[in-house]
Amino acid sequence: MDLTRLQYFVAVAEAGSLSRAAAALSMSQPALSRQVLLLEEELGQRMFDRTGRGVVLTPSGEALLAHARAVFARWEEARADMLDRQRSPRGRVTVGLPPRVAHVLTADLVQQFLARFPEASITVEEGLSVRLRESLVAGRVDLAVLFDPPHSPQLLLETLLREPVVLISTAPVPSKIRLAAVARRSLVMPSGPHSLRQLLESHTRPRNMALKVVAEVDSVQTVLSLVARGVGDTVLPQSAVRSWPYAEQVHVAAVVAPSIRNRLVLAIPRARPATLLSRNAAQILRELLARHFG
Repeated sequence: MDLTRLQYFVAVAEAGSLSRAAAALSMSQPALSRQVLLLEEELGQRMFDRTGRGVVLTPSGEALLAHARAVFARWEEARADMLDRQRSPRGRVTVGLPPRVAHVLTADLVQQFLARFPEASITVEEGLSVRLRESLVAGRVDLAVLFDPPHSPQLLLETLLREPVVLISTAPVPSKIRLAAVARRSLVMPSGPHSLRQLLESHTRPRNMALKVVAEVDSVQTVLSLVARGVGDTVLPQSAVRSWPYAEQVHVAAVVAPSIRNRLVLAIPRARPATLLSRNAAQILRELLARHFG
């Protein structure tokens, strides 16, 4: 299919008129009509219904318009990629990370990114997954790592890791503990908007289990410090235990009946074409997450 002819088709579809589209394209209306007719002949069906006020898309025309926009979007991505490859980028990429991930990865991420792109810059924004998701949709962040995000038509979501959720305590516990038993223990947990709290409650609520939360703290490090002081137990992804810095012995039990796993997801806005900088930042994140959390 001739891409120029496809561009003419899109121009007519968006203008809703052959005459207006012809004026915008700086060509004669008969020449434009001829190009549209050739396209319809090539595809074997009408793309437009002619009316007294202009043209309207047929169902086939609506379908072709969606395909055409996708084709031109991919072409713009390809063109941007080729331009990126011609020069050393000087732009900026903004990466969103939850605090627990940022604490482990930020230094390596920044160092490796600047080693690859010494003339570019990188910003790391820390925040809870719910806030980072809002920043992605608003265009303030180019890509982010999120815990258990809900589906969104505005985001491309790539699951990188799935971690088992465990009970963490300074008191001896069995190697496995049922969720019903977890709900009866005194817990120190992140607050309601936190993705981990939402994940846990998505399993307890349908079973009519009420969590016994004695303290709410959103910082995982602070949660662990309260567990070390004996304030209560907590439920966190298994990798959180690796950062246990306290003298008190830590005990871990896998949560079962049901088993619960959280998802660590790379999220990218659909509306923003990927650049060389964002693609490389994403790849560095994949490698670092596999090394430190896998």
